[in-house]
Amino acid sequence: MKGFTKYFVQKLLWYALAFFIALLLNFFLPRLIPGDPISVIVGQMMSGNVPSETQERVYRSFVEEFGLDKPLIVQFFTYIGNVFKGNLGTSFSLYPLSVNEVISSAVVWTIALQLPSILVGWIVGNLLGAAAAYRKGVFDKTIFPLSLFVSSIPYQCLAIILLYVFGVNLGWFPIGGGYSRTLLPTLSWTFILDVLHHYFLPFLSLVLVTIGGQAIGMREMSIYELNTDYVTYCKMLGMSDKKIQRYVFKNAVLPQITGLAISLGSMVGGALVTEIVFGYPGLGTWLFNGIRSLDYPLIQGSTLIIALMVLLANFIMDMVYGLIDPRVKAAQMEEV
Repeated sequence: MKGFTKYFVQKLLWYALAFFIALLLNFFLPRLIPGDPISVIVGQMMSGNVPSETQERVYRSFVEEFGLDKPLIVQFFTYIGNVFKGNLGTSFSLYPLSVNEVISSAVVWTIALQLPSILVGWIVGNLLGAAAAYRKGVFDKTIFPLSLFVSSIPYQCLAIILLYVFGVNLGWFPIGGGYSRTLLPTLSWTFILDVLHHYFLPFLSLVLVTIGGQAIGMREMSIYELNTDYVTYCKMLGMSDKKIQRYVFKNAVLPQITGLAISLGSMVGGALVTEIVFGYPGLGTWLFNGIRSLDYPLIQGSTLIIALMVLLANFIMDMVYGLIDPRVKAAQMEEV
């Protein structure tokens, strides 16, 4: 147990460092985007023949309110302090709405889309990959090329194809949004079914790409395990194929957990782009809107939550991997 505690602390320190780097990038990168966000706000608010003196006064008041008149380093430490207080600031483009209010609703939509799609894609993909390796023949010759083809399609391209075929052409599903604008969000069957109707295409596009990638990886790992010495030894002992397959699956799925952790960032990134394609009311759509309007607080808040989600998911997977992988356990015991 001491070995695992040391492993836990080491991983925690590494993830704390990664979080600090994420905070740095989160603050400075949006400010590299060309343009003046306050001018955009003033331009939107001051429509018509407004005297230039009035526009200048409004401009200066916004600059002071958002603290953009202070040195960049002061703005950074103010931002850090606010983050640890749970305050993500006030949105420029949605003023006076706070970023917390915007993101709190968007996070629910993003998690509801991404978590089930990644889990379903990972489970189904591993099962199909293992089955292709065990059965071989026609099943393998069908699953492998299909998985290779689907996994090679970028998230946004598959989303556009599904949207065009099933939304625009056939009209079976809505072409955007999280629910119909004619409905109010309530806990009624009408609203729930409408949400699921809008949910299906984004979910399907993410699941298909995830299944393809995971099936290829699991197939390769299963074929490798089936050709190892311990499988040959088990066959010589007269062990049943089902029992051998269980051992093979258990050993082959361990690298898949690592692979999931490594590819989680790209999966989340692809899911965010998918949200933009479908106009889904998640973090991806709000991040895109924030970039278009040079809304620093909204960009920072969205990317911070995304970074936290990815880091937390990777940390949990590292902990699970440390508990179930015998090789990691052995390394922990040697360090005690």
